[in-house]
Amino acid sequence: MFWTKRVVIGDGERGLVYRNRRFERVLEAGVHRWFDPFGRIEVRSFDIATPEYAGPDVDALVARLGDALAGTFVLADIGVDEVGLVSKNGKLEDVLAPGTRRLYWKGLVEVQVRTVPLGGTLEVEAAVSRRLRQLGTLSRVAVVADVPAEHACLVFVDGELRRTLAPGSHAFWNFRKNVVVDIVDLRVQAVEVSGQELLTRDKVSLRVNLAASTRVIDAVATRTRVARIGDHVYRELQYGLRRAVSAKSLDELLGDKASLDADIFAYVRGQMTGLGVEVLGVGVKDVILPGEMKEILNGVVQAEKTAQANVIRRREEANATRSLLNTARLIEESPVLMRLKELEALEKVTERIDKLTVFGGLDGVLKQLVTLKQ
Repeated sequence: MFWTKRVVIGDGERGLVYRNRRFERVLEAGVHRWFDPFGRIEVRSFDIATPEYAGPDVDALVARLGDALAGTFVLADIGVDEVGLVSKNGKLEDVLAPGTRRLYWKGLVEVQVRTVPLGGTLEVEAAVSRRLRQLGTLSRVAVVADVPAEHACLVFVDGELRRTLAPGSHAFWNFRKNVVVDIVDLRVQAVEVSGQELLTRDKVSLRVNLAASTRVIDAVATRTRVARIGDHVYRELQYGLRRAVSAKSLDELLGDKASLDADIFAYVRGQMTGLGVEVLGVGVKDVILPGEMKEILNGVVQAEKTAQANVIRRREEANATRSLLNTARLIEESPVLMRLKELEALEKVTERIDKLTVFGGLDGVLKQLVTLKQ
């Protein structure tokens, strides 16, 4: 009895028998006994509710069992250009990297292993991607590209541009090859160029603020021909502003800002040709002059406005004098009109008199107040 080894294997267990540290056979559920006076037999039991075989001797078991392996295990032998998808009871549960070799116990859990080749686009199937995202393992085995609306995504594999993605959710296997996704914003972008200290053609120093709006129309050209398209657009706006301001005098700048905007727009738009960026508009927001120049310009403006006011005043005085002369000529030619003017004058006089005593009737009043020319 002391030389007998007794081992009990439960319904959810399997056992591996090793004699002298060499695998001998697999134990099914039940009670097993061996005559082992020298303690040369070792039995290792495993819970097959977790079907992954956790032992370190996978290759040895595959070699020793040979054709009998399929009766106890499911072998997952993934090639170097493949990815393994492990399903348990019909549900995807795990992903095996290329070159992986793993055993799964048969019995309680139905295990299926499907291999996916890594050739072509490397894109993960939509159903597989959704399941792995649900399990929280997608980002560990794939490069994920969630492309919003009004965006484009470029896919680079080992530094080579492979394809452009439309808005949506995409994933690419991150095995064997280096996959990089670059999301490009296709919406209208505002660019501000502020605080530019510039000299006009007549050597007047001023500070200018510029605003522009741009949009990416070719994501491939934007990412492959320019390192940083935002910096490039900003720099070209600076150059265009300096060229346009230096070619004009201060009076031309202040008198016609629209031509300044047009010159900058034409220059920048030409520089963006072939780079995948469309310049929608350019506008100078502020032209800020130094303090002393402001005083000079204010004096000039004030003098111009004063001169204009004097001209208008003289013109109105001349018009008024001409009107009085025409009125005098009409009165001279018409005694009735003269009498009406006399009555109007009398009316204005009587408005300011509290008490009026009349002698000799209305004719006497008129004769006393106004002497008519015969």
